[in-house]
Amino acid sequence: MAKKNQKMVEEITAMDVDFAQWYTDICKKAELVSYTSVKGCMVIRPYGYAIWENIQRILDAKFKETGHVNVNMPMFIPESLLQKEKDHVEGFAPEVAWVTYGGSEKLEERLCVRPTSETLFCDHYKDIVHSYRDLPKLYNQWVSVVRWEKTTRPFLRSREFLWQEGHTIHATAEEAIQETERMLNVYADFCEKCLAMPVVKGRKTESDKFAGAVSTYAIEALMHDGKALQAGTSHYFGDGFAKAFGIQFAGKDNKLAYPHQTSWGMTTRLIGAIIMTHGDDSGLVLPPAVAPVQAVIVPIAQHKEGVLDKANELYQALAAKGIYTGVTMMPLLPLINDTRENVEAIVRRAKDAGASYILPMFGVTLRSGSREHFHAALERGFPGLKARYEACFGNRYECFGPNCRALDDTFRNLCAKLGIATRMEFYRPASAQQQTLF
Repeated sequence: MAKKNQKMVEEITAMDVDFAQWYTDICKKAELVSYTSVKGCMVIRPYGYAIWENIQRILDAKFKETGHVNVNMPMFIPESLLQKEKDHVEGFAPEVAWVTYGGSEKLEERLCVRPTSETLFCDHYKDIVHSYRDLPKLYNQWVSVVRWEKTTRPFLRSREFLWQEGHTIHATAEEAIQETERMLNVYADFCEKCLAMPVVKGRKTESDKFAGAVSTYAIEALMHDGKALQAGTSHYFGDGFAKAFGIQFAGKDNKLAYPHQTSWGMTTRLIGAIIMTHGDDSGLVLPPAVAPVQAVIVPIAQHKEGVLDKANELYQALAAKGIYTGVTMMPLLPLINDTRENVEAIVRRAKDAGASYILPMFGVTLRSGSREHFHAALERGFPGLKARYEACFGNRYECFGPNCRALDDTFRNLCAKLGIATRMEFYRPASAQQQTLF
């Protein structure tokens, strides 16, 4: 059993010693990313990409529920197209990467490697929007973008990163503003309910708003070090882009009008936010909703007849319940200590056919207590923000609660049906206590 405040992974720097190094250590130790010979870029390794796939899966379903459809725009933007919206191009000019050669031939016009896609969507809208009947258009795309950052860190800031960018166009300002606020709320709801990450919603200042936007709204999350991190943004553009690109439509009164636009986005920065919200000195901690591994089946006494068959039966039953994306079974490993130094499994005590097997494995993949960490951080770094947090969320926020409970219930019910008497415990680094769930 783990001792109180025991540090289980010595290779990870304590966050109160060097928070930046703690973050980097987790990214590397958990095998989320690797550095590359391309300066400022990273390799997102399988486990890290699996987290992003789960984020993508949940968000994409939410977008479709609100009537949005996916499209895909080109990676390259002609310089003349980028120049059409003055404020927009000035805002992104320092971060733009340019393509000047195609093969061995110099291009007649430079091509910008997409830093964002407003100009591409506008170029498309002017060809397809002619009447009020063509509106609204509710689009989203999942792509990578390039911004030539000078200082980079895994997930938080890199020269190429993955994201989703939503782009919509509407007949009236009221509709567009409503869309801007609706998608901000979708983001906040996702962070709170799926990532167990409380956020504060607000409007950006004029100096901090998105280039070319009338107004920018954002959600900010508080990290372990007491600093806020922007986790998602939603922008209202008014009709500025429509005027710059000559987009007009015939209204119900048969008069020409300029449509109003929005855009909104979330990136792989979310993975960094999850690490800095839920991680601890023992390593990576993930909310069940986006965790690639939600349960670990460890067959004890594998040499005995029927043990592996029972484990496989449980594996198939869990997969049938929709946990297949997050279940790892290890029935063929010769040594149980092959489970990554006992740092990513769950304490499980199983009883089957009258025989008991005990395997203490100090897990950190599921835990509660992050709300206490959040409040401690508020007291430490943002005293005035605590009241705003309580006003926004009250007592609704319970770290991991609904997702953990659903996973617990599924596992317990399936074990009962399969004749396996199972007891599960979760290690809680926040309090260094074990709590029996069933």
